[in-house]
Amino acid sequence: MTRLTDPAERGTALVTGATAGIGAEFARQLAARGMDLVLVARDEARLRASAAQLADRYGVAVDVLVADLTDAEQRATVETRLASSAVQVLVNNAGFGLPLEFDLNAVDDEVRQLDLLATVPLRLTHAVLPQMIERGSGTVITVASLAGYAPLTTYSAAKAWAVVFSRWASAYYRPAGVTITALAPGFVRTEFHERMEITRESMAPRWMWLDVEPLVRTALRDAERGRAVSIPSVRYKLLSLVMGAIPMGLVTANARRTRWSRRG
Repeated sequence: MTRLTDPAERGTALVTGATAGIGAEFARQLAARGMDLVLVARDEARLRASAAQLADRYGVAVDVLVADLTDAEQRATVETRLASSAVQVLVNNAGFGLPLEFDLNAVDDEVRQLDLLATVPLRLTHAVLPQMIERGSGTVITVASLAGYAPLTTYSAAKAWAVVFSRWASAYYRPAGVTITALAPGFVRTEFHERMEITRESMAPRWMWLDVEPLVRTALRDAERGRAVSIPSVRYKLLSLVMGAIPMGLVTANARRTRWSRRG
């Protein structure tokens, strides 16, 4: 397992979705620990501005890869970088949500969401693993969601993949020195919901929202401890236990009532 607090183990971290929210905070905290960075995002101007700020503030080397990870050709450049260079930490963070019900969303949008939340982390993890195993150390963190603990939406279904995969892969690759962790937060104060044009007040009460800085700090600490799943804050740890105990029929019945009350 990569000890991120050990200067001898510091190297390069690659972060996807690195220009905003959780991804940007991962980049900042890893740079603060002295790690060089490779930042991946679609917005070139924002990406280069973020890279310049991090390099100037923390004195680390910061490279950028401009890529839409749902595009196979552009994603291949990221996979090649992961396979051909010594990346000690991979953070699979890129993602988005859809504002409508499954049957109202365009199917191509649904497929893009599924690809970005499940297929892309699978491919990038597969690309980086061989060199981590050969070196005997490495860390992969995939941003999942507490939504993955309940059958709520196709977003939840896609996020459940990261939780299940990380639980298996964490145990399987730990003897090779590789730590694989899923970060499963609840509601986080980022621009994620604003991009879907959904107000925070309509999603959850104020006490349920988390700040991004302690969330990422907890995730890095849990990865260093070799935990397969990182759930930040006591309230969400308790909620994950409750969600696991709720009968499936009750959850799906409530989902049906919510769905049709919205549609009228």
